[in-house]
Amino acid sequence: MVGREGRKLLIGGGEVGELIRRHDWAQTPIGSPDGWPQALHNALELMLNSPESMYLAWGEELTFFYNDAYRPILGSRLEGALGKSLPVLWADAWGSVRESLHKALAGQAIRSDYAPIIMAREGVAEETWWSYSFSPLRDDDGSIRGVLCFTREMTNQVKTTLALAESEQRLDALVRSSSEVRFSISADWSQLHQLKGGDFIPDTDSANSDWLNDYIPADARDAVRAEIARAISTRSTYSIEHPVNRVDGSVGWAQVRAVPLFAQGGKITGWLGAASDITDRKNAEAVLKASEAQLRDFNALLEEQVAERTAELRLYRDVIQANAVPTCIFDTDYRIIAFNEAHSQAFRDIYGYSLAGNEVLPELLPAEQAVVLREQVRRVLSGETFRVSAEFGDPSALRRSYELAYTPLRDPSGSVAGGFCFAHDVTDQIKSQLELGRAQAALRQAQKIEAVGQLTGGVAHDFNNLLTIIKSSCDLLKRPNFPDDRRLRYVEAISNTVDRAARLTSQLLAFARRQTLKPEVFAPCDNIHSLAEMLATLSGPRIDIDIQSPETPYFVYADSDQFDTALVNMAVNARDALGGSGRIVIRVAPAENIPAVRLHPVKGGRYVAVAVSDTGAGIAPEQLESIFEPFFTTKELGKGTGLGLSQVFGFAKQSGGEIIVESKVGEGSTFTLYLPRVDSRVEHHVEKPPAPAPLAQDHGTRVLVVEDNPDIGAFCQAALVELGYRPSLAADAEEALQRLANNPDAFDVVFSDVVMPGMNGIDLGKAIRRLYPLLPVVLTSGYSEVLAQHGSYGFDLLQKPYSIDQLSSFLTKATLGSARTD
Repeated sequence: MVGREGRKLLIGGGEVGELIRRHDWAQTPIGSPDGWPQALHNALELMLNSPESMYLAWGEELTFFYNDAYRPILGSRLEGALGKSLPVLWADAWGSVRESLHKALAGQAIRSDYAPIIMAREGVAEETWWSYSFSPLRDDDGSIRGVLCFTREMTNQVKTTLALAESEQRLDALVRSSSEVRFSISADWSQLHQLKGGDFIPDTDSANSDWLNDYIPADARDAVRAEIARAISTRSTYSIEHPVNRVDGSVGWAQVRAVPLFAQGGKITGWLGAASDITDRKNAEAVLKASEAQLRDFNALLEEQVAERTAELRLYRDVIQANAVPTCIFDTDYRIIAFNEAHSQAFRDIYGYSLAGNEVLPELLPAEQAVVLREQVRRVLSGETFRVSAEFGDPSALRRSYELAYTPLRDPSGSVAGGFCFAHDVTDQIKSQLELGRAQAALRQAQKIEAVGQLTGGVAHDFNNLLTIIKSSCDLLKRPNFPDDRRLRYVEAISNTVDRAARLTSQLLAFARRQTLKPEVFAPCDNIHSLAEMLATLSGPRIDIDIQSPETPYFVYADSDQFDTALVNMAVNARDALGGSGRIVIRVAPAENIPAVRLHPVKGGRYVAVAVSDTGAGIAPEQLESIFEPFFTTKELGKGTGLGLSQVFGFAKQSGGEIIVESKVGEGSTFTLYLPRVDSRVEHHVEKPPAPAPLAQDHGTRVLVVEDNPDIGAFCQAALVELGYRPSLAADAEEALQRLANNPDAFDVVFSDVVMPGMNGIDLGKAIRRLYPLLPVVLTSGYSEVLAQHGSYGFDLLQKPYSIDQLSSFLTKATLGSARTD
């Protein structure tokens, strides 16, 4: 299927592109493709060859087109979707997007993020969320005839965010439902921010700098201060038992623990703590101590028995009264000798059975978990106090994550008689952290996709401007009786526009670090001095350029031509910042590292720093993060493409260096390019051979042209015939090798594209070099991943787009070089 100008309809486009080419459009409201406006053809090719999910609606019936990336969204609607009316195809979702689409048809670009849409999937209506944009599409006379939609489903991200919020609410409710006293306090403990004391200690919701006097009796304050000093100096948990002023005015006892909060750099930013009411336990201990004294007075022989009984009672009270978290006590044989109800309940929940006491703790668990627990108990029985996180539970059922705090239990002589284990369930906290991580990862992916969209829009904008010039010039050249002087003017306009498009492509490849570099050892100061006159011309007479270079040259290993381009881009950027007058300083100096920049740490090494400074207006802080983005520019419309600094950025990164900008509004800016430094260079001065003389008009050089694109192949053949060559066309590398195998003497030179399906041009050249070493090969490419990473492997490379003169020069050089070798 071809368009109205004989061009194949919709080049590329994958499976959907082939469906469109085979579709019977004559039976649809928009009619046969022969009558479609060129604007529709262009928009379809842009959409079909995009990796993003997109669809297009055209005409009064909003006839529906889509690309390969959009197919999964259609689901069960895929069959028959092509060419259908958009409101009919998406009847269930039409009400949600109708207003936005009509605004786009009225000429307004529309964007919507996280928009809720009810749609039927597999016959069931469900709530979904989408980010999409509508752009108006105009036909060839400028009238709006359709819309182009870029869309991305955000349902999973929204559901993840809602689930995370619900999880955070549950965690907050769990904390607030606790009967423990909770408080937060400043890093130096000078100011109590908040305290929830329930019925035990008076609450406070405002900052309190006199909390020590308000809450702590005078005789206990020194001990509290000492524990504060110890916790701050050791950056460890604050833990103490002390008297407190209770809500009813009496003095009670509290067991207090607080943990430090750390900033990213390790600085303590505050403390979070909890306190338990242990008044009853302390009163009982006081009564017990009095009883012990009486018993010692009555019968010294019973002292040891009383002490043992007292220890048992203390263990019981510690477990049952002082702790609301799951707690158990075990002896040196790993046997459970006491536990509280919270511990018993947790054990029933995760293992399905109740504790009776006196069990050997590791023997209660599955083998894998028993190994972990046995090692933890061994550590505490050796006298170690520590915290550890672990997962426990029935492997085939519920498993929970716990933070376990182990403390040795000592007898009156100080020997370890067992250990305490305090278990804090942190399962929900860990799940919340995982959900947050997933949400953040999804956000980063969305930002990447947004960046690709911005780049695509910038490329489309600039190339459409260039294509407009070419198309308009071609249309004018078709007019009959067109004057020769005006014809020549428009031919030159086409040629100049092609050169600008080639430069734009080169800058994009430089930013993407995909250009084909030719690194060599050179001294940047030499290049700068050789460009001085041109830089002065570019800057104008009212701008002073000061070049400061060291007496001893420093050498770098990079592409010299790309360095010159980068220097010119930085100088032009500085010139534009000066507004016509001022001073530019270009300084070359050695550097022993690249400073930290853009979240990257300091990078050590040996570098040469080339700094370009201006005394202009400077760059606003909010623009510094975007200064190297492609198509970002602060210049007026038509004053720049926004790719100059992107080229510098890409060249620096691909060369193993960096570009850094420093600026102050009103004082100017400095752009510093860092390139890897080498010790010296070995110069092999080889004179460039003179350009080959043109071949005779009837030279008849036989060229095997290998090109998979029929249009380019036909054009190349016609051009070669005009230049006196005798070309033959092969559609791919396999056909070319077969032709050479049939008659290897039938050709004087092979001219091959690099990027082809199957065997590429570089592999074809290698095969010819191996099989027919005297047959020259010239390669051509606009871009190739292989060329960007590995170079041309020694073959002559003619970069697309090329002129007829360049084509002839390369082929002449190749054939004459082969003749000299012979």
